[in-house]
Amino acid sequence: MSSERLVLCGSSFYEQKYYFNEKQFGKLPQAVKEELQVMCVLFTEDVGGALILEFDPQEGLLFRTESDEGDLLYDEIGSVLRLKKLQEEKKELLESLELYYRIAVCGQRTAP
Repeated sequence: MSSERLVLCGSSFYEQKYYFNEKQFGKLPQAVKEELQVMCVLFTEDVGGALILEFDPQEGLLFRTESDEGDLLYDEIGSVLRLKKLQEEKKELLESLELYYRIAVCGQRTAP
């Protein structure tokens, strides 16, 4: 198992683009892929910047936000609040994604 982080998906307000790691996560159900896209795009439309969902072998699923230096429209406080709300609202989905990552990508037989 690699010790590097693996990007699941991300969205950028600046580039008006969404990315999904089809190579590693292409077997996820289409409904899950669509829910991730809506979640990421709405987040960046709401607060600006970029949102990247990535897996860390030790920490599990991480949400990383970025903004361009000097972007006065990026809502840093709003991003933290929105992330907490997303993690609460999508708890079941996020836990399922972590389980998928451990079993399908890392090859673990059982959850730690």
